[in-house]
This record gives sequence, C-alpha cells and structure tokens, in this order.
Amino acid sequence: MSEYQYYEFQAIDRPLTDEQMRELRSFSSRARITATSFAVDYSYGNFKGDEDGWMEKYFDAFLYLANWGTHELKLRLPSRLLNPSTAGEYCDGRSASLREKDGKLILSFVSDDEEGGEWVEGEGELSSLISVRAELARGDLRALYLGWLLGVQTGELDEEETEPPVPAGLGQLSASLESLTQFLRIDGDLLHVAAQASAPMEEVMPRRDEVHAWIAGLSITEKNDVLTRLIVDSEQALVAELLQRFMKDQPGGANQAPGTRRTVGELREAAEAYTKERRRLEAEKQAGEKARRAREAALAREKYLDGIAGREPKLWAEVDTLIATKQQKNYDQAVKLLVDLRDLYARTERGDFGVRLTGLRQEHARKPSLIDRLDTARF
Repeated sequence: MSEYQYYEFQAIDRPLTDEQMRELRSFSSRARITATSFAVDYSYGNFKGDEDGWMEKYFDAFLYLANWGTHELKLRLPSRLLNPSTAGEYCDGRSASLREKDGKLILSFVSDDEEGGEWVEGEGELSSLISVRAELARGDLRALYLGWLLGVQTGELDEEETEPPVPAGLGQLSASLESLTQFLRIDGDLLHVAAQASAPMEEVMPRRDEVHAWIAGLSITEKNDVLTRLIVDSEQALVAELLQRFMKDQPGGANQAPGTRRTVGELREAAEAYTKERRRLEAEKQAGEKARRAREAALAREKYLDGIAGREPKLWAEVDTLIATKQQKNYDQAVKLLVDLRDLYARTERGDFGVRLTGLRQEHARKPSLIDRLDTARF
C-alpha cells in the first residue's frame, strides 16, 4: 500500500503576515498556503517543518493524518482562556497532553490504530474539528475529558487512577465533539458509560439586556482596554474571553457535574459489562428479526404452493422439456421446479416423488452439469 500523510495548519485569531507566508513557503513548494492556512500531503518524502515550533509561532490548530493509523490534533489557546492547571487534570499522557509557551497553551490529542491500513483523505477533516477550540475557549471542558478517556481506552492510565471532574453534556455532544470522538476513535460504549456521570447541559444564549447590564458593571479602565485591544490588535480571542467571564458570572454558570469520581478500572469494567449486555440485546433482536423473516418466507411459500397445487403432471412435463434443451440456465429452472414438486408431494405425504426423481437421474446420468445441480440441491 502506498504511503499517505496529510498536514494542515490553521490560523484563527490572527492571519499570517506576508513575511510569515514567505517563511512557510520556503519549507514546501507544493503546499497550499493562504493567509490563514498551510496544507500539504505526501505520498513519499516527509514534512520539513517543525509542527510544535509552527504552533508556537504561527498557528492555532493543526491536524495530522497518516494511512498507517496515526491521527493527531493540536489546538492553541491563550492561557487566560484555559487554565493550565485545570487542563493538566485531563491531559497527562500521550493520548492527551499539553505544554505552555509564552502565554499560550498547546493541547495535543493523539490516536494510533495498530492495525493501520486505512485510507482516509485528510482534506476537510480539520474544518469539522475546528469548533472544538471555540468550545474550549468558552470554558467547555468536554474535549479535554474525551482526550483523557482515550487514555483509559488505550491502557496508558493506571487502574486505580481517579477520573478528573466530569463535564456536563457528555451525553449531548456537539457536532464538532462528535467529529472529535470519531477522529480519535473513542469507543462508543466507553463514552456511554462515562456519560452516565455527566449532568445535562443547557445551551443558554446570553440575552442582550443581561450582557448590557454585565458590561455596565465593568470599570471604565477595563472597557477602554477591551475596546483598544479589539480595534488595534484585532484580538479575536478577546471575544471568547469576555463571553467566558460573562457566563461564569451568571447563576448556574458552572459546567461540571457533582458526584463521586470513578477509577479507570471501574470505567473499564462498566464499559465491558455494557458492551456484553448491548451485544446480547443486539443478538436477541437479530434472532427475532431472523425468525420473523423466516415466518414471512414460510407463509409466502405456502401461498405459492397453494397456487400451483394440482398442476404436478404439467410441472413434470415442463421439467422434461427444460432438461431436453441441454442449456445450463434451463437446468437451473428445472431444478427449481423439482424443488416445488418435492414440497407439493411432501404436503400430501405422497411417496412417489422419490421414485420419479430416481428415474430422472438414471435417464440423464450422462448429463454431468444437471447431475451436479441435483446433488447441490440434495436430490
């Protein structure tokens, strides 16, 4: 199988400058570069840039995909939007990790499929995941918990380790978080079990009058600073920062469910039990569906036999005519009619079907194609 690697970077808070775009172009003549993105794929050769360095200097999001099974997503946020200590409760392994650099927090999520062999085009993948960053910037920690849960799935966490705080809304993932679970290949049964300890999340859109009243409570100095940063620096992350502050100041603004935290071992055990029960129920459902189809087929067969009952002599004659053509397709039709005759004779418990079939086999013993078909039909 050919090799395939896909790299894509996205700048969200600030576009790239012309100088930065020239710097990036020096690493690849094939890459697709815009003021907000860098994308390139390889069927041979390797990426010549520095992913971590580029995330520090240029970009807010990065996606890597290889057909031998590696999926990687990196997201960069200002540390003021996501507390490093809070993020560290979830990101302390290979599946989910973090590092802080110059006031920026860079999160990494990695999924490896040891079987590999998949061929998934990378173009368009990052666009379905990019909203995860905005959700994190608003204080939504579900993506971090999903990264931690991947560590549970891969076995990199100790059985006795206790889970971090469970965010609300694990059972009602957004489209971007659904894409993240698929990209990281998180087991659905494990996620289902984990979500049992997650409170429902209510999507509350801020009302204009509430926002107006909240802003009115800010000091003049702070308001002037916010407006200056928006106009002069075009600091898009500031919008997320203000919204996060506003939501935290509202009643019920906490985004985490109370309750006893489970250990890694307990989660795995619960997921295994749930998988076993789900498969049992699915097997019962499939068996019931199979039995229903069998009953319907039997009723249809009986109705068909009712329609041809009494035509046995004509059917035998038609069998002889079809065999006489010595054509393969007509042999198939003859065998089908013999099946009908067998079932008709069985209904009336007449015993001469076997006698007539024996005679037919003897008469046409020199027709191997026909005899093979009769053997296959167990005549």
